[in-house]
Amino acid sequence: MVDIGAKSITQRHAEATALVELSAAVLAALPANPKGNPLEVARFAGIQAAKRTADLIPMCHPFPLTFVDVLTEVQSNGVFIRATAATEGRTGVEMEAMVAASVAALTIYDMCKAMDKGIVIREVALQRKSGGKSGDYQRTSA
Repeated sequence: MVDIGAKSITQRHAEATALVELSAAVLAALPANPKGNPLEVARFAGIQAAKRTADLIPMCHPFPLTFVDVLTEVQSNGVFIRATAATEGRTGVEMEAMVAASVAALTIYDMCKAMDKGIVIREVALQRKSGGKSGDYQRTSA
């Protein structure tokens, strides 16, 4: 792991997104899923995953998060996921936001795979981050 001991403690925030591409039939069946509400379960799974990022990604530093949230939005082509994470610390929360979005997307896949094995997870991406020595970042391409 990289030594972050000399880095300044700053407010850090990151936002990541993902898209779970679903067929019209699967979208229509979301409310009646026998496993429960995939959007609700995905939200909790993403939040829990963000809190466990250092256990999943070998070189990530474990640190306390001050905020994590995962929002889902049903769109005509699937479910759009937006995950945010924040901390006050010496290293950023980009990985926590990316893991939250990814695990939320995988959870939707898991809960809907009985209806369609052709579900695709697309466009997992860091959208923005703030704080730290490298400053702010805003994704400019779609």
